[in-house]
Amino acid sequence: MKKFRKVLDGLTTSSPGGTIGSPSCGSAAGTPTSAPAPREIDIQETLISENFQLCKTVRHGFPYQPTALAFDPVQKLLAIGSRSGGIRILGRPGVDCYCQHESGAAVLQLQFLINEGALVTACADDTLHLWNLRQRRPAVLHSLKFNRERITFCHLPFQSKWLYVGTERGNTHIVNIESFILSGYVIMWNKAIELATKTHPGPVVHLSDSPKDEGKLLIGFESGTIVQWDLRAKKADFRIYYDEAIHSVSWHHEGKQFMCSHSDGSLTLWNLRNTTKPFQVTFPHGKIQKDGRKESCKPILKVEYKTSRNSEPFIIFSGGLSYDKAGRRPTLTIMHGKAITVLEMDYPIVEFLVLCETPYNNEVQDPYAVVVLLEKDLIVVDLTQSNFPVFENPYPMDVHESPVTCTAYFADCPPDIIPILYSIGAKHKKTGYSQKEWPISGGTWMLVDVKNLDCSDTITLQMLYKLKTSKAFEKPKVGDGRAAELVEEDPFAVQMVSWCPQSRIFCVVGISAHIILYRFSKYDANTQIVSLEVRLQCEPEDVISPSENENNPCFTESGSHSPHHQQPVNAGNRTPEGNKDSTPCLKVKERMVRVPPGYQSELVIQLQWIDGEPPQQITSLDINSAYGLLAFGNCNGLAVVDYLQKTILLCMSTLDLYGATDPYQRLTRSPRRNRQSTSELCMRGLSNLYSDSKKRIRTSYQSKSGLPKGRGWDHVNGHCTSPTSQSCSAGKPRIPMGPEGPRLTRRGPGRPPFRKAQSAACMEISLPVSHTEESRENSFSHSRSSSVSSIDRETKEAITTLQFGESFGRKTDALPTPCLWVGTSLGVALLIPMSIPTDQEERMDEPVAIGPSGGVLMLKGSVLRFGFLDCMGALIQSPYEVWRDLNAAEDPDRPRRRKLVHFSPSSSQDACGDGHLAVVCSERQAKVFLMPSQSCLFVHNITESSFVLRADIVSVYNSACLACFCANGHVMTLSLPSLRPLMDVNYLPLTDMRIARTFCFTNGGQALYLSSPTEIQRITYSQEMCDNLQEMLGELFTPIETPEAQNRGFLKGFFGGNAQTFDREELFGEASAGKASRSLAQHIPGQGGVEGMKVAATGVVGDLARARIALDERGQRLGELEDRTALMMTSAETFSKHAHEWAQFKL
Repeated sequence: MKKFRKVLDGLTTSSPGGTIGSPSCGSAAGTPTSAPAPREIDIQETLISENFQLCKTVRHGFPYQPTALAFDPVQKLLAIGSRSGGIRILGRPGVDCYCQHESGAAVLQLQFLINEGALVTACADDTLHLWNLRQRRPAVLHSLKFNRERITFCHLPFQSKWLYVGTERGNTHIVNIESFILSGYVIMWNKAIELATKTHPGPVVHLSDSPKDEGKLLIGFESGTIVQWDLRAKKADFRIYYDEAIHSVSWHHEGKQFMCSHSDGSLTLWNLRNTTKPFQVTFPHGKIQKDGRKESCKPILKVEYKTSRNSEPFIIFSGGLSYDKAGRRPTLTIMHGKAITVLEMDYPIVEFLVLCETPYNNEVQDPYAVVVLLEKDLIVVDLTQSNFPVFENPYPMDVHESPVTCTAYFADCPPDIIPILYSIGAKHKKTGYSQKEWPISGGTWMLVDVKNLDCSDTITLQMLYKLKTSKAFEKPKVGDGRAAELVEEDPFAVQMVSWCPQSRIFCVVGISAHIILYRFSKYDANTQIVSLEVRLQCEPEDVISPSENENNPCFTESGSHSPHHQQPVNAGNRTPEGNKDSTPCLKVKERMVRVPPGYQSELVIQLQWIDGEPPQQITSLDINSAYGLLAFGNCNGLAVVDYLQKTILLCMSTLDLYGATDPYQRLTRSPRRNRQSTSELCMRGLSNLYSDSKKRIRTSYQSKSGLPKGRGWDHVNGHCTSPTSQSCSAGKPRIPMGPEGPRLTRRGPGRPPFRKAQSAACMEISLPVSHTEESRENSFSHSRSSSVSSIDRETKEAITTLQFGESFGRKTDALPTPCLWVGTSLGVALLIPMSIPTDQEERMDEPVAIGPSGGVLMLKGSVLRFGFLDCMGALIQSPYEVWRDLNAAEDPDRPRRRKLVHFSPSSSQDACGDGHLAVVCSERQAKVFLMPSQSCLFVHNITESSFVLRADIVSVYNSACLACFCANGHVMTLSLPSLRPLMDVNYLPLTDMRIARTFCFTNGGQALYLSSPTEIQRITYSQEMCDNLQEMLGELFTPIETPEAQNRGFLKGFFGGNAQTFDREELFGEASAGKASRSLAQHIPGQGGVEGMKVAATGVVGDLARARIALDERGQRLGELEDRTALMMTSAETFSKHAHEWAQFKL
């Protein structure tokens, strides 16, 4: 420790040559360097590269763009295929598995091998895949690529190893599931139809075996032709030619009738005794018009004909509504006897399945539920109740209920916060759900503790609480000032959130340049929302007159902050009627409102319109409950609000924050002759990212030397380029990036000012992928050098990140004080010391003093994140206030007082001095400073060819590290404080802005991002969690005895009612059918291995499966031994009899 104290003393008295501005602090990309003064730092770093590994853990949400659906009635598993080639397999809550086809081709159809632990997928690239589900991470066992024909339909009979495959040419092929090789048996379309037929029947749209006889295959063609093919005789039993196109076919369980759905909205019922015409034709939703004709109806895309033992049959179909009304919702119709129930859906129906009690198609089906897959939802309807209620979905399928615009990930939350949020959120849940258990109950999953890793935190996701921010505002009315422009738009879209779990204070930044502060309470209350309006529209290039300076708080001198502008401003106390510009975008509710338990709005802060121009979007936010302060900034400046006293403490332009410490020589500018409207920039940060056309991401901050007009130029879009380090030039202010990702400027003229809010999932950009010097110069430019001394063309810089904490505002400070760290888009970190009254009564009455005259630190690129370490290398948390319920009844004996928890740098290191380490990360660089000397200890250039989109200082293995996600898809971790590279993985190429805006790290080696508009992908960068991930995941396959087929009795079997079996192996095998043409399909072995199909791979379920198989084999051997023993006894008796007869003959 003495050695380290000497190092600190040496740094404190070091010469200015070791500071951040000196060349000694620069380093090559990816190489950490240190200043000359600190030869050694006595901090024991415990993190090593072996502690880190990157892998995906689990995916939450609704499968994006679903295409197919399948259900295993014995295992109770549900599979959903998507357009991107993904498969989600769902079982009981906790059993949720995601698989991905390497080709990325859309999944056309799914077929479970019922109770076999396998799944067949047919993809749009005409490839069949066999997946092994007997392991926690399913893998492909076999693939079969069709070369000359396109797959249109597949059918796998129960307990059969032969898969029927229909093609676009009308042919039907047969695939052996075990070997995944085509059989030589082919049903050609020209043999299936009559020779006299001159037209092609079209693609195969249906295949099914007859419940009465498995040797009869029903083939449905798109044109309306239906053929029953006798597999043994290799000929057609009958052919049906119908005028309307067929979409689906469904058998009656007795095999004597089947029902078809057609393109004209009709259902036809066919009897096998007479196939010349349909037995019955119905238009369920077709009304008879006055002229006697049926009105035209939409196609019925699918029909299911299911019988019930105790009631009338169920006929369930999708579509079929009449065309009389435009804009009608998609429907699912349930016909049960004479009753017809129409269920309206919120989204188009992709597919539906009827869940039945038996897997055998020749038994009474007894349906109990319908699974309906919609474009953006999954619904399960209970058929056992007459009102057909839906089941409550236990999976978090409604993540996209409101388009996702930002994410925040919190680990190690207080243990009491989750139960209280769940209990209050449960009161607002919808009612009317079915009381029965969720029918999709397959797989096994247990809450186990693996090496102190709580699986409930790492695997499952549950919706706890929902909050609507629009309730704090009046509804915009037509003609109501600025609100008239927002009526048809989305002015309440959330742009940024900040949450303090300890104090339960929650802040929301909206797209309309507003901030809402919420407090948590377990009781309902009557409250009036306080509104503050801030004028943060500063343009330092204009000439400021004395009178203008006196009335504009943005230009108040840093040393004096007169209190005349710090009083709360209610929604009604605005500027005089004549000046309508100084108004906010939204109108806060002025009346007393009754708020339920949960998060209750307390304060609303809004930026004002000025001179007909809307306010710039808020780019950074931080709140500290111990200080009672809230800070936010945009490209114009910084504002600090005391939310306890409801006053504005500071409102200054970024340039004024420097004072005499401005590192740049900014040239004075003459006032603009013609004020150009900047209203086109209002609220651009989200709205522009929703553009339909793909936009090129802007490159990093460019060096001023050699660039036209002193700024970078995008040769593609024709505007200034920078992802984050971009300032607003005179007359054309540009929106910089917030700490969560870059923003894009609009192309072309036009006035937004508010676009309909869409999610971050809609954002798409294109990134240059070439690494040549030319493309790199055009796309990812070099970052500005720290020695740049003149930015005459850049007069505005945005506030990109903020952080409250105990620190040293000045080099001469002996003790840490409350400070605000401010990061800007020009790579500057500013320290603003504050003086906050410590006594509770004084805190509510005395003003907080803020003096923006602290230190200035500089980095390359826009500043993204701050973090603080003590001199032992431990992470210093921000101080906070312990939560107290302000609406609870006050105890006179125990008055409520604020309980503050401070983590001062000096409290944990009495032996090593009063200093601490500050970690600052920008889009290009990370630096570690020693406070209060502000000396640079370590520098690491994170990237030269790309830029950092997200950086977080997290705790892993009880140590701190810096985690970064770059625009080139690399995920990196750096040790602290030495900034040694620990992990660098090329994980995810940045293909759209959704990933950039939603990627975030948290403690414990976890991270997440929005992988699609409807799905959240969680990943881990912890080696320990990767090693134990298999134990955390649920088992998909569970050994279950297959239900036995019902004994149908002698009479039914005698009169032909029983199903007939036949040997498919004898019919389709190579010995009788021969080999298929090699050019027709190509077999591709999978990575799962053939042995995976025979036994489960790992886990307790695998042991049970192996034990069961061994028991079956042992029983089989015992049975064979018993047969041989009986045979030997019979032979012995016969021999004894013959011997006795021979002896009698001799006598």
